[in-house]
Amino acid sequence: MLKSLWKVYAALLRLVVLGLVVVSGAGVMAMMLVTCADVALRLPFIQRPFAGAYDIVEMAGAITLAAALPYTTAVKGHVAIEYFFHRLNRPGRIVVDTVVRLIGMTLFAFLSWRSFVYGGELHSSGQVSQTLQVPIFWIPYVIGVSCAVVVLVIFHNLVCPGREMVKL
Repeated sequence: MLKSLWKVYAALLRLVVLGLVVVSGAGVMAMMLVTCADVALRLPFIQRPFAGAYDIVEMAGAITLAAALPYTTAVKGHVAIEYFFHRLNRPGRIVVDTVVRLIGMTLFAFLSWRSFVYGGELHSSGQVSQTLQVPIFWIPYVIGVSCAVVVLVIFHNLVCPGREMVKL
């Protein structure tokens, strides 16, 4: 029973991580298209810059970075200090790895919580983007969700240390 629940948890988490990768890719595509359109519209014979290009690229950049975090964590793509790690014996590696993962879970849980709080503050104050005047409270919410998913991915890696959650 517990094993089948774990499989469902891992499968759902994998789907969420891959969905966020798609969001991240769409953010990169949006930044590229908006930047190219802005440059093309500034040509001498058109001379009409893309109004709000900076706002769109800024928002897409934040979403792209946040949405890529869970995937990077799932494929263990973060920088590791291998030199010191491999000098430890096996029990030492297990202890250090566990402590680092617990610290990471705590950090990302804190970031998630603070992102939701900040999003609420932006929503209550009515904060909008500079040029387009689009509400921006939802961006910290996306960051908060991504950080929460990172906590779940780290938990998965803590419980199943030898297995990759997502293959490259």
